Amino acid sequence: MKILFVVSEVEDLVKTGGLADVAKSLPLALRDLGHEVIIVMPYYQALAKQFSAGECAPRQTLFSEQTAYEFAIREIHLENLRVLCVDYPDFFARKGLYSDDYHAYADNAERFAFFAHAALKSAQAINFQPDIVHCNDWHTALTPYFLHIDDSGFFSDTRSIFTIHNGAYQGTHRFDDIPYLRPHYQLSEQLDGDALNFVRMGIRYANKINTVSPNYAQELLTPLGSHQLFYEFTQRRSDVSGILNGCDYSQWDPVNDPHIIKTYDAKNFKGKAACKADLQRELGLPVSSAVPVIGMVCRLTEQKGFGFILPMLDNLLQHNVQLAIVGTGDPDICRYLHDMAQRFPQKLAFHQDFSVRKAHMIEAGSDFFLMPSLFEPCGLNQMYSLAFGTLPIVRAVGGLKDTVIDVAEHPQSATGFVFSEPNQHALLACIERALLFYYEYPAEFILTQKRAMQTRFTWQSAAKAYENLYRQALN
Repeated sequence: MKILFVVSEVEDLVKTGGLADVAKSLPLALRDLGHEVIIVMPYYQALAKQFSAGECAPRQTLFSEQTAYEFAIREIHLENLRVLCVDYPDFFARKGLYSDDYHAYADNAERFAFFAHAALKSAQAINFQPDIVHCNDWHTALTPYFLHIDDSGFFSDTRSIFTIHNGAYQGTHRFDDIPYLRPHYQLSEQLDGDALNFVRMGIRYANKINTVSPNYAQELLTPLGSHQLFYEFTQRRSDVSGILNGCDYSQWDPVNDPHIIKTYDAKNFKGKAACKADLQRELGLPVSSAVPVIGMVCRLTEQKGFGFILPMLDNLLQHNVQLAIVGTGDPDICRYLHDMAQRFPQKLAFHQDFSVRKAHMIEAGSDFFLMPSLFEPCGLNQMYSLAFGTLPIVRAVGGLKDTVIDVAEHPQSATGFVFSEPNQHALLACIERALLFYYEYPAEFILTQKRAMQTRFTWQSAAKAYENLYRQALN
């Protein structure tokens, strides 16, 4: 199949989050299955600084009312994968992808409405006639609509897939603030008051809708988990599915990790003990092999469960435990964690920053990884933790439920600890259960660690599932 992969960021090119990881790994895995994949993305200032990308087609023009949008199409390569870049400096020659250092760009809706259309025009300009246009998140959610109204005939056999990586981010903007869309009366008749919801349009116009784990797909079909889009999802229920993201084990592998003090594998845990001592020294915690370390690396937001982490923190730190938290985010959460770290300097280390090195040190040096998210479409850190033999403590939501097996529920296949209710009492009880398992059943704890390290969620499996989804869309 010929696949046009439309996305706003790609790892190794420009990245702000997990979307970029998917946008590199999935196209490469699809290519390895024999498909012809071309990525199309904006030509950001950060890309222009890294690459000298030549124009690969004649300049193109899109029109909206009396305005002409002339843009160039530049081409770069990522591991022999073609990447087309839409070069329209007024929109993309800026410091950040979606914002500067402090504020979101006020014209993001205009920028990505244009990009959603320009992506198709770029494929047409190089005579790439895709079987599938695969769109990702709200930035590209209007591409299925532009495909729907295209009357050139070029895309008459093309079908669209819209992947929702996080349903909480929907691209809701006042229609009057999107000049590019003013001629599009079909869209102006589908507003929420005076606002256009990009994700809602993606759901309505794409041939198939999917998200990044089977359980999150089921949650989107419920009133509580649908992010206020319950009607849209249920109207398309037969076209909604979930495919679990893969994990890049070339980067997250304790056998070959340049960021940790000593490598290790499931047969020899001495390296993990060395990593634990190194993490304790790095974060200023007492070095002790006997005390369990619970690690956490994330954005400090309500989504990550801090609404019930903070209220139980005092009770947790009465136990013989160490907690290592690395991340940035909500200033109120940061202040609270700083205060608690001063109260419990022997038990809580909080570093208000982020680095790849510290993320790897936490994964390798911790005994448990805390991830009690309010919602989590897929999640990657629990996969990294499993690979490092660091048992996840998670809430049974989204991809966390799909990837972690609870010790109490299935002891013979368990890989971590799972709780359900989104409150401080359920979380504390789950952590206490994990600590009891660590102290009272050390042999079983090690067996569970080894089982976790043998668990794999590969992009090869994900790509085969997407291949099947594409075929369904084409039939």
